[in-house]
Amino acid sequence: MAQEEVHISSLVVHVKPEYLEEVKAQILEMPNTEIPGDSPEGKVIVVLETANQGYVTDTIDKINNLEHVLITFLVYHQIEHFDSQSEDDS
Repeated sequence: MAQEEVHISSLVVHVKPEYLEEVKAQILEMPNTEIPGDSPEGKVIVVLETANQGYVTDTIDKINNLEHVLITFLVYHQIEHFDSQSEDDS
């Protein structure tokens, strides 16, 4: 049986407040990203749902390197394992 996994992560991104909307748009252009909330002070919550941990770290680096981003940090990371064969059989 093939076992697959999904990585669910949340990040907090601190952005220069005057560039909040611009940076949010850039983040949402990245695959597998969602923004469930932000604050006028420039803090953005980003949720990732990915197939591997490498994508999580790569996305953190990409976001952190965007212009007007002050810092990006991982708040939560969970790995869910599931049997892809049993889903195919349903």
